[in-house]
Amino acid sequence: MSNTQHWFIVKLSTGNCEIIPSDEVTEENDPEIIEQWGPFTSQGEAIARRVGLIRSGKCQPV
Repeated sequence: MSNTQHWFIVKLSTGNCEIIPSDEVTEENDPEIIEQWGPFTSQGEAIARRVGLIRSGKCQPV
């Protein structure tokens, strides 16, 4: 098993997007998640992508 952590951006029903580690992604168990992007190899990359999603109107700023 790899020790590499991957990150996802998930869009919640509120319109906000959060960055979460791959081991916390449970779309089937969380009806709040309506869309997701990733995986990203670093948290920094996920943050940069989230900024782009906010600028493009796909996510609301926190």
